[in-house]
Amino acid sequence: MANRHIIHIDRPIEQADLDYLDGRADLIGHDDATLGDAPAAVIGIDDLWDADRFARFPNLRVVSRAGIGYDNVDCGAASAAGVVVCNGPDSPTVSTAEHTVALMLALTKELPSKTKRALEGLAGPGTATSLELDGATLGLVGMGRIARRVAVVGQALGMQVIACDPFLDVSPVLGVRLALLDEVIAQAHVLSLHVPSTPETRHLVNDGSLAAMRPGAYLINCARGPLIDHDALLRALDAGQLAGAGLDVTDPEPLPVGHPLLGRDDVIVTPHIASSTAVGRRRLYEHAFENALAVLDGRPASVVNPA
Repeated sequence: MANRHIIHIDRPIEQADLDYLDGRADLIGHDDATLGDAPAAVIGIDDLWDADRFARFPNLRVVSRAGIGYDNVDCGAASAAGVVVCNGPDSPTVSTAEHTVALMLALTKELPSKTKRALEGLAGPGTATSLELDGATLGLVGMGRIARRVAVVGQALGMQVIACDPFLDVSPVLGVRLALLDEVIAQAHVLSLHVPSTPETRHLVNDGSLAAMRPGAYLINCARGPLIDHDALLRALDAGQLAGAGLDVTDPEPLPVGHPLLGRDDVIVTPHIASSTAVGRRRLYEHAFENALAVLDGRPASVVNPA
């Protein structure tokens, strides 16, 4: 076929994810040795794409992220090399929002410790310290697609939802009250992070912000690991300032075996799988392939370096 494109992909994927292509492209992969002259690459979040890497592949025209975050891609270097960078901002929304809510419910209902009681043959709660979410405050740091969906579910549970986002004005969004970051941190019974990893957001959650939270609050992070200073988090948990934390992302990722955040009753760590439902994974790659093909065909795509 004259219009059949070649796309490099940096990891094996399921056949169901390939069926979407319907013969429009041939895939090659899964490492730099096979990238060769391919004009397009569909990538994950693991490998760094910098100026040196772009220089090695002068025929590359588009790098398309299977997901929303692109902090592993130097967009300035890509633009200098004439490479379009794409992401899929809608790809992980539903699955990641659901995982965020799952962590919130599991933590506030103390499922790790209560499950352990059942395994030990014990009946009853032991101590009745679980949080009832109806009437509690859900604080959202960032108010993008995922956070907005989390807000809707929180409201359905009877929670009061407040949020901060420097890109929004003071008008209400979905009935959510917008506030400054300090107020969101101070008022939240459950604080959920939904911002990208940038130099400005690194260790956004630190000793100071944790001390400003309600005693016994919960922290959820399904965004990016570097948002939290894990040493500070451990100190807050050990001191009883926080009742629990749910982390789908960590720094480093994965955490090494034996890390003090692992195996605690008050911490749930999942291995960066919030978007990895069967439908969610397929959506990630559909959007990534469609963006790559759109650039190669000269059609509109979700571009993050319009320069």
